[in-house]
Amino acid sequence: MTPNTASRKTALIIGAGPAGLTAAYELLKRTAILPIVLEKSGYLGGISRTVNYKGNRIDIGGHRFFSKSDRVMQWWLDILPMQQTAGNSAQIQYQGQSATVLASGRAASPFDTDRVMLLRHRKSRIYFMRTFFNYPITLSADTLRKLGLVKSIRIGLSYLRALAFPVRKAENLEQFFINRFGRELYLTFFKSYTEKVWGIACSKISAEWGAQRIKGLSIPNAFAHIFTRLAVKSRGGVSQKGVETSLIEQFLYPKFGPGQMWEEVARRVQSMGGQILMHSNVEEIEHAPGRILAITARNTNSGETRRMEGDYFFSTLPVKELVSSMNPAPPANVREVANGLVYRDFITVGLLCRSIKLREKSGELIKDNWIYIQESDFLVGRLQIFNNWSPSMVADPNTVWIGLEYFCTEGDALWNRTDADLIALSISELASMNILDPPDALDATVLRMPKTYPAYFGSYNRFSEIVSWADSFENLFLIGRNGMHKYNNQDHSMLTAMTAVDNILSNVRSRDNLWALNTEQDYQEEK
Repeated sequence: MTPNTASRKTALIIGAGPAGLTAAYELLKRTAILPIVLEKSGYLGGISRTVNYKGNRIDIGGHRFFSKSDRVMQWWLDILPMQQTAGNSAQIQYQGQSATVLASGRAASPFDTDRVMLLRHRKSRIYFMRTFFNYPITLSADTLRKLGLVKSIRIGLSYLRALAFPVRKAENLEQFFINRFGRELYLTFFKSYTEKVWGIACSKISAEWGAQRIKGLSIPNAFAHIFTRLAVKSRGGVSQKGVETSLIEQFLYPKFGPGQMWEEVARRVQSMGGQILMHSNVEEIEHAPGRILAITARNTNSGETRRMEGDYFFSTLPVKELVSSMNPAPPANVREVANGLVYRDFITVGLLCRSIKLREKSGELIKDNWIYIQESDFLVGRLQIFNNWSPSMVADPNTVWIGLEYFCTEGDALWNRTDADLIALSISELASMNILDPPDALDATVLRMPKTYPAYFGSYNRFSEIVSWADSFENLFLIGRNGMHKYNNQDHSMLTAMTAVDNILSNVRSRDNLWALNTEQDYQEEK
């Protein structure tokens, strides 16, 4: 079947995650181009989906809805307005100007009470040395007491040495961390967790990862944040444009988790005439010199294959899969780089508990959104407490719903463990951390998510060869985290889709503005 007609151009979009659905919505709102989205799985939102297990909802990885881009923030609020409460004016501050939460200016109606954003306070900590430290680390009396006098002095001296004698050209992540924080602080709070995430030594990872993910986080910025946080709170907004992303105090969050946002976007795309074809696995991408011609996809349920021509093509496919799908095959060097790209995968164990031992002084459940597990003798990398993301994530408010996140590689020993083994492991590790009494574990489920994190090692140092090859196709746009093999946040992925549509409207041939997103400290600032 060929959906393209002479009267209306067509865009074929591979993937129904944040980037793909944003592209479809932007095309419908701003152009006459018809988007057709092909999604391999049976769910929407990519890793930004919400999984419902017996009424308990799982957010895979934890998705704060926060961006320094006014464009993205308003986009989100146009889809899901902020919840109206007695102490909430339902307004958001952008660069000192007040903007209503809906583009029309109207308040959410009583019938919209479930389709809303919540304003949430952010709290996270690090579990290390069998105790908890605030994250980001602050040099408070509590932190110094837990570290001890000798270690605190060593951290200070190490930081001063890094300032005086930095590595001139930091080529790997270890050198990046040491230049930024000093060797002692790197060994204390960064090395173990980072290597747990990536499964490889920091000295083997490109410094580009640090430059992209924590580019604005530093000791001077952490000190500056202490003095500005009260000013940010006094303004009452969530924009926090002068605050490093790692230091934000509050964020927006859909009432029923991140998947609610993308389910609503998909509903709007379809109501505006766009198509979303689920269970559609792209098997072949036909091309001629400088141009993509058609896609052949197979329905994973029926086995039916379908060939579709188009005028524009947006890909959020992992780059390795994109290259292997091309017909004719790309040049040998492109195939070699693509085959050498590495991904890190992800397991979440959702654990329903009668109670946990982590309590505030008042006796209430702790307020943490997530807890980073820095200890190297535990396999779990991070804990989420879904009750604190949104009360609606938990079916019974008298229970505690936890997500234990394990970083692995598809096919390794951890990935291949049975669900029963993984559940037993999660209960055992929480018990060893004195967080849970095993009899209080009521129920559990296991989710495996492949290709969650594109890695900055393997053949990544030659990735520019992929970029040059992909940019040779005038009607192909690589967008999103896996589509660009770039560890983008949700808002960055959306901005790549928005910018691609901008380029179509402005007839801009270059892709430089797409690849430049999230490479500089003020990547999202409106120009």
